[in-house]
Amino acid sequence: MGDAIAIAHVHVESWRTTYTGIVPDEYLAGLDEGLRVKLWRERLDGQTTVLVAEHAGEVVGFAAAGKIREPVETCDAELYALYLLREAQGRGIGTALLKAVAAVLREQGFKSMSVWVLERNPSRSFYEKNGARLTTLKVIEIGGVKQMEVAYSWPEIEPLIH
Repeated sequence: MGDAIAIAHVHVESWRTTYTGIVPDEYLAGLDEGLRVKLWRERLDGQTTVLVAEHAGEVVGFAAAGKIREPVETCDAELYALYLLREAQGRGIGTALLKAVAAVLREQGFKSMSVWVLERNPSRSFYEKNGARLTTLKVIEIGGVKQMEVAYSWPEIEPLIH
C-alpha cells in the first residue's frame, strides 16, 4: 500500500515538473494521485516489475517494466516508466534504476528492451547516454493535444546491466 502511494506521488509530480510547457496545463493540473494509487496497486499485484529508489527513507523514483505491449523492432521487453522527483535527478539514481530493472528482466528471460518517450521530453538524452538507439516514432494524444512519441531500444539488455 505504501509503495503504491509513494509511486503515485512520484508519478504525478514528475509529470508536472517534466512536462510543463509540453502537455496542456489543464491536463497536468488534473492528474489525480488517488487514481494513480489505484493503478499502481494493480500493477504491483500483477505481472509488472516495479522497482523504487529511496533517499533518506523516502521514495524519490521508480521504474516499471515487463513484456512488450506494442512491437518495437525485435524487443521482447519494455520499460513502461522511469520517473524521478526533480530533486533526485542528476545523481545517478535513474541509471541505477535502469540497470536494476534490466537485470530483473534478464532474470525473467527477456533479451532486449524498448521505451517510449515524448519527443519533447527534456530528459530524452538519458536513454541515449545509456546506450539506447532511436528506433521509431508515433503520434499520440495527451489532453487533446497531439504529441510525437519516440521509441528507443536496446537490442540486447546484457550490456546495459554491466
